[in-house]
Amino acid sequence: MSHNIIVTNLSNHEQEFEVHGWNNNQNIMVQPNTACLIPAPDGSSGAIIALHDGHEGEQAEITKNGFGGNDFFDLSNIVGAGGNMTVQQLNDPSTRKGDPLFMQNLNNAWARADQGTRDSLAQCVHTDGSGRVVRIDAIKDYPQLENFVRSFADGKTYIGVGAWGGSPGVDSDNQQSSAGKGNQDIQVTYNDGDATPVAPQVAPLQHFIHPVSRAAQSLDASSGPGIMLTNHTGAEQSYSFYNNYWNGNGTAGANFDHPDPTVSVAANSTLFVSLSDSFKGRVQRGTQLPATWAEFQLSADNDHAAHGDISLQQGCDGAATISATDGSGRSNGFTEDILSGAPEAAVQNKPDGTKALATTVGNWMSGPNQAAIDYELQVVRQERAYIVGGTGVPDVASSNQVLAVDFY
Repeated sequence: MSHNIIVTNLSNHEQEFEVHGWNNNQNIMVQPNTACLIPAPDGSSGAIIALHDGHEGEQAEITKNGFGGNDFFDLSNIVGAGGNMTVQQLNDPSTRKGDPLFMQNLNNAWARADQGTRDSLAQCVHTDGSGRVVRIDAIKDYPQLENFVRSFADGKTYIGVGAWGGSPGVDSDNQQSSAGKGNQDIQVTYNDGDATPVAPQVAPLQHFIHPVSRAAQSLDASSGPGIMLTNHTGAEQSYSFYNNYWNGNGTAGANFDHPDPTVSVAANSTLFVSLSDSFKGRVQRGTQLPATWAEFQLSADNDHAAHGDISLQQGCDGAATISATDGSGRSNGFTEDILSGAPEAAVQNKPDGTKALATTVGNWMSGPNQAAIDYELQVVRQERAYIVGGTGVPDVASSNQVLAVDFY
């Protein structure tokens, strides 16, 4: 299973981050007051490191779904600093690590320092023309810098090397590696000013930069509701959105022949697709059936929230999930590969030869496939996806009109 790391830049300038362990180890450039979403599979580890004129600074070190099923993360200044950054589990300030005013506290400490202290730090503390500290070098390389930073940030960030290589480290550093609360999305927030995440955190999630490349294929997501679409496969995939022809009370006229839009998503990447709030329909892989459907509407009449589910009624060409992005944690669907072990009687390949499971309700190509029904009820179950219609599939609602749809 995969969760996400949401990197938010609250500053008024674009900010570059090194990404280690995810995103094919490619840097991201996050625009002002913008968030970037990076898929982070369970069990993966890495770091998000802010860069300042090419120099590494503050970093969020993260392990997803580690020991005991918990996330582990800390905010470290071991390799330097030039801005303020915090890290926490999404919408849970009790898990927050880091000093949201690190640079301001650094400058206050610098203003109080005597000339002898300043002289000892001249090689590793960098100031502008007005004497304001703009960056410090790697704390691990300068013992005198470690002592200075501890005078204002001890217990707030990771400062020393901690318990490592036989050294017991400093207890206040070791405490920074404490576990989070289970396995959740991770919020990394950067700012030149206060890096406390705004409340509610990235809600609505309106504008994302493609986490692998800011390619022309990315649709304009500068405003409005939409879908965070993630391709968890190892190859680029095409996805088609179908707006229903008509909608009634619990009924709809499914659109099978006019996709709008169709987008491409790179391997293991996420793309934000901006849609009208009147959209009621689905997204699927490609344009052919059988296919797994993520059905959704973005502004329901009763509460103006987005609502969605996963349906296998028109076939299954792989796993999918649909999730809220408003911090509620609501999600449904499945991530298991159910194609590999499917009985032959349940299989109906697509016209292009791609393996898929047949429809469970029938269409113009064939009637309901009982073998597919029986198999999917066993391995997926009706509470995770619509298999035979009716009830029993919990609705996934997101108050910010943005749903995350993940295809596996």
